[in-house]
Amino acid sequence: MKNIRTRVGPFNQRPFYTNSEIENMCIDELQRAGLLPSTPEPIRIDRFLEKRFNISYEYDDLPSGLLGYTRFSKSGVQQIVVARSLDDSSTSNDRRVRSTLAHEAGHGLMHAHLFALSGQSSLFPEGEGPSPRVLCRDEATPGSLRKYSGEWWEFQANRAIGDLLVPRALAYQCLADFLEPRGLLGLRDLSDDRRVPAAKQLAEIFDVNPAVATIRIEELFPRQNGAQGML
Repeated sequence: MKNIRTRVGPFNQRPFYTNSEIENMCIDELQRAGLLPSTPEPIRIDRFLEKRFNISYEYDDLPSGLLGYTRFSKSGVQQIVVARSLDDSSTSNDRRVRSTLAHEAGHGLMHAHLFALSGQSSLFPEGEGPSPRVLCRDEATPGSLRKYSGEWWEFQANRAIGDLLVPRALAYQCLADFLEPRGLLGLRDLSDDRRVPAAKQLAEIFDVNPAVATIRIEELFPRQNGAQGML
């Protein structure tokens, strides 16, 4: 990770992470917390918050469409709040809570040092909040990736959702029956006609929303000539 100067966003510098750096960070943190299972199953993201940041998330009444937020101090993450409207025990909203927590955990892992340096407590001015469409990637439409308008902090936190909730190695295990060898090297890839059922299986096994599962499929198996297949 390196910091680069920027005129976009609430800080005069931004951390630059490659996708691999974000993924490795998330896996290392899950392992350090003892929460990376050896076989595919839901990641205990609420327990991760407790062990990594020493906090439990809270529900509160938030404006319509606002899923949650993280409050920081110079010592790190102080509070993670989730919209009370998601607290209804339905499967879909339970999964939205999980993706929101993973998003906020991403902020905590990647952006806490910025608040320590600046003294700010939020990514947004007091009384304001981000567009609900960019707060959590669970809001994305299945089959399409959201276009960002320079909100690097949201892009980075959203990238952490898949890395925390659907770790790559576990996803490959989960989808073993869907993969087939391609090309001269025999890389195992996911064909287009198997993507929908594969995403459904990811959603069920890892307890995530279909949108999260669909986007994770696209991250792990890009469509460009099957170039990102696995050995």
